[in-house]
Amino acid sequence: MRRNRLKEKIARQEPVFGLFVSIPHPIIIEMIGHAEYDFVIIDYEHASTNIETVEELIRAAELLDLTPLVRISSVNRMEMTKFLDSGAQGIVIPHVESREQVEEAVSYAFYHPIGTRSLNSGRPGIFAKHSLSDYIADANREVMIIPMIESAEGAEKIRDIVSVPQVSFVLEGAADLSQSLSVPWQTDHPEVQRLLEHVLEESHRQGIPYAAVSRSMEAHLRWAERGVQIFVLGDDRNTAFRSYWNKQKEYRQALGVRA
Repeated sequence: MRRNRLKEKIARQEPVFGLFVSIPHPIIIEMIGHAEYDFVIIDYEHASTNIETVEELIRAAELLDLTPLVRISSVNRMEMTKFLDSGAQGIVIPHVESREQVEEAVSYAFYHPIGTRSLNSGRPGIFAKHSLSDYIADANREVMIIPMIESAEGAEKIRDIVSVPQVSFVLEGAADLSQSLSVPWQTDHPEVQRLLEHVLEESHRQGIPYAAVSRSMEAHLRWAERGVQIFVLGDDRNTAFRSYWNKQKEYRQALGVRA
């Protein structure tokens, strides 16, 4: 069983940086790894991909010592089992609004005595090369559960959500949170920020790390000052697009061409 380097870095209180991955090709993971990120969140909620491709993305992450997390589409036993058996080291749960959602995910993600994950001797267990009893204990130690808070209801119930012992950290979802407050995409809206602060405070009060999506340098530094050390720097598509766009504008403007 591979060690979860992200979990180790968080335990040492090191700043860590990740990206959502929506482009379904392993070379994207390779580039992110060589760019020295710490983890990726492979997106199965929004991205056009399949389970076989997710396994290839996980394999690429392993080669670069990136911790592969997968954002699932819903809390579903079969979906989670396939991703974990493919080598995912953590499950990101979207739209969490109750403790029960997290407890259900825990039951699918962990083996006995914590949960009821179906037994398998595939990739993570190195095809039963070593003791599968030892593998079960290792898997229960390494797997991460990460609830995303993306609604006012989820933010209001954060204390119950983070009381589940297997929660590794909480990830904010300010975009959908803004929509739940009738101010879609206004992630800097005072009410959005108030609820994010509430999620941060309640999480830290119970010893659970909080992960921020860094949408600007100003916001990034503000979260860092509040003790945040887990940062998601957007996604691969927007990062690539803005790089392409800004580069061509720069070269056009150098020739006096209107961008």
